[in-house]
Amino acid sequence: MIQKDDDGIRQLWIQYKKNGDVQLRNQIIEYYSQLVNRVVNRIAPRYSDYIDVDDLMGYGIFGLIDAIEKFDIDKGTKFETYASFRIRGAIIDQIREQDWIPRSLRNKAKEVEKTMEKLEMKLGRQVEDDELANHMGISVEDLHRLLGQVHSFSIMSLDEQVLEIIGNTTLTSDSYTPEEQAVIEELKRILIEFIETLPEKEKKVISLYYFEELTLKEIGMIIGVSESRVSQLHSKALIRLKNMLKRVNVF
Repeated sequence: MIQKDDDGIRQLWIQYKKNGDVQLRNQIIEYYSQLVNRVVNRIAPRYSDYIDVDDLMGYGIFGLIDAIEKFDIDKGTKFETYASFRIRGAIIDQIREQDWIPRSLRNKAKEVEKTMEKLEMKLGRQVEDDELANHMGISVEDLHRLLGQVHSFSIMSLDEQVLEIIGNTTLTSDSYTPEEQAVIEELKRILIEFIETLPEKEKKVISLYYFEELTLKEIGMIIGVSESRVSQLHSKALIRLKNMLKRVNVF
């Protein structure tokens, strides 16, 4: 078996791309399997109540195989970056297809989204928790509980992959046509501009989650709040961003 070092894995890639031998592909899968673990470990906490971790791992392996099949070793792209995107995309696609989100939760998420958009358009500024709760006829505590409940839906609704494109400059430069790249660069510019307008804590959560790839628990330790509070801040930030993107016809 080939030595697991940079030169060794490159030689394995060259041989596989030349003859397509399944055994060589299996060795590549084994070498990069930790990428699936890494992505699943970040995604799993959000869906553990609905989807088995083993299922997420299976979806991720399909994404890894897809990445291996489509990866061009001559373009200079870092495979780990390319594969992480494909793995994450495969998992999210499978979650979407299962349509596991209850209708009641979808309705709650949309209610928060529409109320926040309406208030912010009326006030011309970002709405505070007490204002949003008051307009919805619920307590701030109930609002926080609701934001925690709709967290996963908010991520799916905005599309996590779009946000993560911001940090994947190597991926975007080598994996898309010039026309697609131009669209992605514009989306990236708009998102970064909008993120800068978020309240400080929400901006911090977005930055640590998407750029530093920390878990919600790790972010909570850094900013000094509970994991559930980070989930609430994350939900609000994503809802704000989605509403901003709708105003410029991205959604």
